[in-house]
Amino acid sequence: MSVISVGQAVVLGAVEGVTEFLPVSSTGHLKITEGLMGIPVDNDAVVGFSAVIQVGAIAAVLVYFFKDIVRIVSAWFRGLAHREERYHHDYKFAWWVIAATVPIVIVGLAAKPLIEGPLASLWVVAGSLIVGSGVMWAADQMGRHKRGEDDTSFKDAMLVGSSQILALLFPGFSRSGATMSTALVLDLERVAATRLSFFLGIPALTGAGLYELKDALGAGVGAAPLAAGTLVSFVVAYASIAWLLKFVAKHSFNAFVVYRLVVGVALLGLLGAGVLDS
Repeated sequence: MSVISVGQAVVLGAVEGVTEFLPVSSTGHLKITEGLMGIPVDNDAVVGFSAVIQVGAIAAVLVYFFKDIVRIVSAWFRGLAHREERYHHDYKFAWWVIAATVPIVIVGLAAKPLIEGPLASLWVVAGSLIVGSGVMWAADQMGRHKRGEDDTSFKDAMLVGSSQILALLFPGFSRSGATMSTALVLDLERVAATRLSFFLGIPALTGAGLYELKDALGAGVGAAPLAAGTLVSFVVAYASIAWLLKFVAKHSFNAFVVYRLVVGVALLGLLGAGVLDS
Protein backbone atom coordinates (compact mmCIF):
# COMPACT_ATOMS: atom_id res chain seq x y z
CA MET A 1 0.00 0.00 0.00
CA SER A 2 1.34 3.45 -0.97
CA VAL A 3 2.55 5.66 1.88
CA ILE A 4 1.05 8.62 -0.02
CA SER A 5 -2.50 8.57 -1.38
CA VAL A 6 -3.54 10.09 -4.71
CA GLY A 7 -5.37 12.88 -2.87
CA GLN A 8 -2.29 13.71 -0.81
CA ALA A 9 -0.16 13.55 -3.96
CA VAL A 10 -2.40 16.12 -5.66
CA VAL A 11 -2.02 18.51 -2.70
CA LEU A 12 1.75 18.01 -2.58
CA GLY A 13 1.99 18.46 -6.36
CA ALA A 14 0.19 21.79 -6.09
CA VAL A 15 2.49 22.91 -3.28
CA GLU A 16 5.54 21.86 -5.31
CA GLY A 17 4.30 23.67 -8.40
CA VAL A 18 3.60 26.92 -6.57
CA THR A 19 6.81 27.00 -4.55
CA GLU A 20 9.53 25.36 -6.68
CA PHE A 21 10.52 28.56 -8.46
CA LEU A 22 9.35 31.13 -5.95
CA PRO A 23 12.15 31.99 -3.47
CA VAL A 24 10.24 30.51 -0.53
CA SER A 25 11.58 26.91 -0.47
CA SER A 26 9.57 24.16 -2.12
CA THR A 27 11.29 21.53 0.06
CA GLY A 28 10.37 23.42 3.20
CA HIS A 29 6.73 23.81 2.17
CA LEU A 30 6.51 20.16 1.12
CA LYS A 31 7.87 19.03 4.49
CA ILE A 32 5.47 21.32 6.36
CA THR A 33 2.53 20.06 4.29
CA GLU A 34 3.60 16.45 4.79
CA GLY A 35 3.84 17.04 8.53
CA LEU A 36 0.36 18.57 8.67
CA MET A 37 -1.02 15.55 6.77
CA GLY A 38 0.75 13.10 9.08
CA ILE A 39 3.20 11.89 6.43
CA PRO A 40 6.66 11.03 7.83
CA VAL A 41 9.00 13.63 6.31
CA ASP A 42 12.14 11.50 6.69
CA ASN A 43 10.67 8.35 5.09
CA ASP A 44 12.79 7.24 2.10
CA ALA A 45 9.74 6.90 -0.12
CA VAL A 46 8.47 10.35 0.82
CA VAL A 47 11.88 11.94 0.16
CA GLY A 48 11.97 10.18 -3.20
CA PHE A 49 8.42 11.30 -4.02
CA SER A 50 9.34 14.92 -3.32
CA ALA A 51 12.28 14.69 -5.74
CA VAL A 52 10.26 12.97 -8.46
CA ILE A 53 7.41 15.50 -8.57
CA GLN A 54 10.04 18.20 -9.10
CA VAL A 55 10.33 16.76 -12.61
CA GLY A 56 6.83 18.08 -13.29
CA ALA A 57 7.96 21.57 -12.33
CA ILE A 58 11.09 21.23 -14.46
CA ALA A 59 8.95 20.11 -17.40
CA ALA A 60 7.05 23.37 -16.99
CA VAL A 61 10.33 25.29 -17.33
CA LEU A 62 11.22 23.31 -20.46
CA VAL A 63 7.87 24.16 -22.03
CA TYR A 64 7.84 27.80 -20.92
CA PHE A 65 11.39 28.49 -22.10
CA PHE A 66 11.29 26.08 -25.05
CA LYS A 67 12.46 28.63 -27.64
CA ASP A 68 15.32 29.82 -25.42
CA ILE A 69 16.42 26.26 -24.67
CA VAL A 70 16.33 25.28 -28.36
CA ARG A 71 18.41 28.36 -29.18
CA ILE A 72 21.02 27.57 -26.50
CA VAL A 73 21.22 23.85 -27.28
CA SER A 74 21.45 24.54 -31.02
CA ALA A 75 24.29 27.00 -30.41
CA TRP A 76 26.06 24.36 -28.32
CA PHE A 77 25.88 21.75 -31.06
CA ARG A 78 26.97 24.28 -33.69
CA GLY A 79 29.91 25.21 -31.50
CA LEU A 80 30.95 21.59 -31.15
CA ALA A 81 31.05 21.29 -34.93
CA HIS A 82 32.38 24.70 -35.93
CA ARG A 83 35.15 26.60 -34.14
CA GLU A 84 33.87 30.03 -35.20
CA GLU A 85 30.56 29.39 -33.40
CA ARG A 86 32.30 28.95 -30.06
CA TYR A 87 32.48 32.70 -29.48
CA HIS A 88 28.69 32.91 -29.36
CA HIS A 89 27.31 33.67 -25.88
CA ASP A 90 24.70 30.89 -26.08
CA TYR A 91 27.41 28.28 -26.79
CA LYS A 92 29.40 29.44 -23.78
CA PHE A 93 26.29 29.62 -21.62
CA ALA A 94 25.44 25.98 -22.36
CA TRP A 95 28.86 24.90 -21.08
CA TRP A 96 28.50 27.16 -18.06
CA VAL A 97 25.22 25.48 -17.07
CA ILE A 98 26.88 22.07 -17.33
CA ALA A 99 29.90 23.15 -15.28
CA ALA A 100 27.78 24.95 -12.67
CA THR A 101 25.81 21.74 -12.05
CA VAL A 102 28.88 19.71 -11.09
CA PRO A 103 29.29 21.11 -7.52
CA ILE A 104 25.72 20.31 -6.45
CA VAL A 105 25.94 16.80 -7.95
CA ILE A 106 29.13 16.06 -6.00
CA VAL A 107 27.76 17.40 -2.72
CA GLY A 108 24.37 15.75 -3.27
CA LEU A 109 25.90 12.30 -3.67
CA ALA A 110 28.46 12.74 -0.88
CA ALA A 111 26.02 14.17 1.67
CA LYS A 112 22.96 12.03 0.77
CA PRO A 113 22.76 10.35 4.23
CA LEU A 114 22.76 13.74 5.96
CA ILE A 115 20.31 15.30 3.51
CA GLU A 116 17.80 12.48 3.94
CA GLY A 117 18.49 12.13 7.68
CA PRO A 118 19.30 14.84 10.25
CA LEU A 119 19.03 17.73 7.81
CA ALA A 120 15.49 16.72 6.85
CA SER A 121 14.22 17.98 10.22
CA LEU A 122 11.51 20.65 10.30
CA TRP A 123 13.66 22.53 12.82
CA VAL A 124 16.26 22.91 10.07
CA VAL A 125 13.54 24.05 7.67
CA ALA A 126 12.33 26.73 10.08
CA GLY A 127 15.80 28.05 10.78
CA SER A 128 16.73 28.04 7.09
CA LEU A 129 13.57 29.94 6.14
CA ILE A 130 14.42 32.69 8.61
CA VAL A 131 18.14 32.91 7.86
CA GLY A 132 17.48 32.75 4.12
CA SER A 133 15.09 35.69 4.45
CA GLY A 134 17.87 37.85 5.85
CA VAL A 135 20.21 36.79 3.06
CA MET A 136 17.62 37.58 0.39
CA TRP A 137 16.80 40.98 1.85
CA ALA A 138 20.49 41.91 2.08
CA ALA A 139 21.16 40.71 -1.48
CA ASP A 140 18.28 42.73 -2.90
CA GLN A 141 19.51 45.85 -1.08
CA MET A 142 23.16 45.35 -2.06
CA GLY A 143 22.56 44.55 -5.71
CA ARG A 144 22.72 47.40 -8.21
CA HIS A 145 20.44 45.60 -10.71
CA LYS A 146 22.38 46.90 -13.71
CA ARG A 147 23.49 43.74 -15.56
CA GLY A 148 21.32 41.91 -18.05
CA GLU A 149 21.22 38.26 -19.09
CA ASP A 150 23.71 38.80 -21.92
CA ASP A 151 26.20 40.22 -19.42
CA THR A 152 26.52 36.98 -17.45
CA SER A 153 29.90 35.28 -17.26
CA PHE A 154 31.37 31.89 -16.36
CA LYS A 155 32.11 33.23 -12.88
CA ASP A 156 28.48 34.29 -12.45
CA ALA A 157 27.21 30.87 -13.51
CA MET A 158 29.59 28.98 -11.20
CA LEU A 159 28.81 31.15 -8.16
CA VAL A 160 25.06 31.05 -8.74
CA GLY A 161 25.09 27.33 -9.54
CA SER A 162 27.19 26.49 -6.48
CA SER A 163 24.80 28.42 -4.24
CA GLN A 164 22.23 25.67 -4.88
CA ILE A 165 24.22 23.62 -2.37
CA LEU A 166 22.83 25.80 0.44
CA ALA A 167 19.29 24.70 -0.36
CA LEU A 168 20.41 21.09 -0.76
CA LEU A 169 21.95 20.98 2.71
CA PHE A 170 19.47 23.26 4.44
CA PRO A 171 15.90 22.60 3.24
CA GLY A 172 14.03 25.81 3.80
CA PHE A 173 16.81 28.03 2.47
CA SER A 174 15.31 27.67 -1.03
CA ARG A 175 17.18 26.82 -4.21
CA SER A 176 15.53 29.70 -6.01
CA GLY A 177 16.20 32.00 -3.09
CA ALA A 178 19.88 31.06 -2.91
CA THR A 179 20.48 31.38 -6.65
CA MET A 180 18.52 34.61 -7.06
CA SER A 181 20.21 36.17 -4.02
CA THR A 182 23.64 35.28 -5.36
CA ALA A 183 22.76 36.70 -8.77
CA LEU A 184 21.51 39.92 -7.17
CA VAL A 185 24.76 40.33 -5.24
CA LEU A 186 26.52 40.00 -8.61
CA ASP A 187 24.45 43.02 -9.74
CA LEU A 188 22.17 41.19 -12.16
CA GLU A 189 18.75 42.66 -12.83
CA ARG A 190 15.91 40.90 -11.01
CA VAL A 191 14.46 39.37 -14.20
CA ALA A 192 17.93 38.25 -15.36
CA ALA A 193 18.61 36.76 -11.91
CA THR A 194 15.31 34.89 -12.02
CA ARG A 195 15.85 33.52 -15.52
CA LEU A 196 19.40 32.41 -14.64
CA SER A 197 17.98 30.60 -11.61
CA PHE A 198 15.53 28.76 -13.87
CA PHE A 199 18.15 27.64 -16.40
CA LEU A 200 20.63 26.48 -13.76
CA GLY A 201 17.91 24.49 -12.00
CA ILE A 202 17.00 22.37 -15.04
CA PRO A 203 19.84 19.78 -14.97
CA ALA A 204 20.12 19.62 -11.16
CA LEU A 205 16.42 19.10 -10.47
CA THR A 206 15.88 16.76 -13.42
CA GLY A 207 18.83 14.63 -12.35
CA ALA A 208 17.60 14.50 -8.75
CA GLY A 209 14.13 13.40 -9.83
CA LEU A 210 15.34 10.65 -12.13
CA TYR A 211 17.86 9.46 -9.52
CA GLU A 212 15.16 9.15 -6.85
CA LEU A 213 12.52 7.55 -9.11
CA LYS A 214 13.52 3.95 -8.44
CA ASP A 215 13.68 4.55 -4.68
CA ALA A 216 10.29 6.24 -4.62
CA LEU A 217 8.61 3.37 -6.47
CA GLY A 218 10.50 0.65 -4.63
CA ALA A 219 10.10 2.09 -1.14
CA GLY A 220 6.33 2.38 -1.08
CA VAL A 221 4.93 5.11 -3.32
CA GLY A 222 2.58 3.83 -5.99
CA ALA A 223 2.71 4.82 -9.65
CA ALA A 224 -0.69 6.57 -9.46
CA PRO A 225 0.30 9.05 -6.69
CA LEU A 226 3.59 9.75 -8.47
CA ALA A 227 1.82 10.44 -11.76
CA ALA A 228 -0.85 12.61 -10.13
CA GLY A 229 1.66 14.64 -8.13
CA THR A 230 3.92 15.18 -11.13
CA LEU A 231 1.08 16.25 -13.44
CA VAL A 232 -0.35 18.74 -10.95
CA SER A 233 3.14 20.05 -10.28
CA PHE A 234 3.62 20.72 -14.01
CA VAL A 235 0.37 22.64 -14.46
CA VAL A 236 0.74 24.77 -11.33
CA ALA A 237 4.46 25.43 -11.91
CA TYR A 238 3.83 26.75 -15.41
CA ALA A 239 1.41 29.33 -14.05
CA SER A 240 3.81 30.14 -11.21
CA ILE A 241 6.72 30.81 -13.61
CA ALA A 242 4.63 33.19 -15.73
CA TRP A 243 3.48 35.09 -12.65
CA LEU A 244 6.94 35.34 -11.07
CA LEU A 245 8.61 36.82 -14.15
CA LYS A 246 5.93 39.51 -14.35
CA PHE A 247 6.16 40.19 -10.62
CA VAL A 248 9.95 40.64 -10.37
CA ALA A 249 9.94 42.97 -13.38
CA LYS A 250 8.14 45.58 -11.26
CA HIS A 251 8.70 44.61 -7.61
CA SER A 252 11.49 43.87 -5.14
CA PHE A 253 11.80 40.56 -3.27
CA ASN A 254 10.55 42.08 0.00
CA ALA A 255 7.17 40.33 -0.16
CA PHE A 256 8.95 36.96 -0.24
CA VAL A 257 11.24 38.01 2.62
CA VAL A 258 8.26 38.85 4.84
CA TYR A 259 6.39 35.69 3.86
CA ARG A 260 9.39 33.47 4.66
CA LEU A 261 9.81 35.12 8.06
CA VAL A 262 6.15 34.58 8.92
CA VAL A 263 6.22 30.92 7.84
CA GLY A 264 9.52 30.28 9.62
CA VAL A 265 8.36 31.78 12.92
CA ALA A 266 4.97 30.03 12.66
CA LEU A 267 6.73 26.71 12.05
CA LEU A 268 8.92 27.21 15.11
CA GLY A 269 5.77 27.84 17.12
CA LEU A 270 4.03 24.71 15.82
CA LEU A 271 7.09 22.59 16.54
CA GLY A 272 7.55 24.08 19.98
CA ALA A 273 3.88 23.47 20.84
CA GLY A 274 4.10 19.87 19.66
CA VAL A 275 1.51 20.38 16.92
CA LEU A 276 4.04 19.16 14.36
CA ASP A 277 6.60 16.38 14.76
CA SER A 278 10.05 17.44 13.55
